[in-house]
Amino acid sequence: MNKLSWFNVVSLTLGFAFLYIPMIILIIFSFNESKLVTVWAGFSTKWYGELMQNEAFLNAAWVTVKVAVFSSTIATVLGTMAAYVLVRGGRFLGRTLFSGMIYAPLVMPEVITGLSLLLLFIGIGLDRGVLTIVLAHTTFSMCYVSVVVSSRLVTFDRSLEEAALDLGCSAAEAFRLVTLPIIAPAVISGWLLAFTLSLDDLVIASFTSGPSATTLPIKIFSAVRLGVSPEINALSTLMIAVVTVGVITASLVSKRATLRQKQDEQAAAREA
Repeated sequence: MNKLSWFNVVSLTLGFAFLYIPMIILIIFSFNESKLVTVWAGFSTKWYGELMQNEAFLNAAWVTVKVAVFSSTIATVLGTMAAYVLVRGGRFLGRTLFSGMIYAPLVMPEVITGLSLLLLFIGIGLDRGVLTIVLAHTTFSMCYVSVVVSSRLVTFDRSLEEAALDLGCSAAEAFRLVTLPIIAPAVISGWLLAFTLSLDDLVIASFTSGPSATTLPIKIFSAVRLGVSPEINALSTLMIAVVTVGVITASLVSKRATLRQKQDEQAAAREA
């Protein structure tokens, strides 16, 4: 195993410092007593209490979570179906167009995506609100799910499906009982990725949201334009904590699923 050179160590250190030192400073100053976010005046948790009483932030957070759950779930279902068609469908009429439409949001600027969706909703007379944000987030996050699931399906051992079919399962039963449990870690990863992208989105949501539905990123952006308050630091710290817990949980679930799969393969090999 090659040792890390001093250049690699310095590069990694600077890279991690650039990414995480601002977050650490933000977390520290979320416990600041002073209203001035850059002046330390003592340890206090009062801004978390103020945040819990801020109806505007709480309503925006509820809308954001609602949108993220619905859009990521729909995007996972549609993205998994699209990935299955692309990997297992072979060559069919319109495959190039279909794959291009699936992967277009990956390279399309968010401003263009948001503007085009806004024009679509205006054209069909759909009032902007939670529904339009869900549809917009589903549109751009579905491609990420499709990429993640496709990468797993490409390496999938199709002999397992063939064995299930030989034992009397239909194609739908083979997918539900054999394929889906094996690709479940990729599906879950795709859902988490879509959920995170929905939580983080500002540009597309700003085009597709209405007065009755404001997401948390939009609310934070509007508040920051008037000046950073300690409540923003507290809110950002809570978001970092939620994302950290989610990442750790997903990692543990993925490791357990991988370990269980290896154990099942070893058990099948011993029986054979």
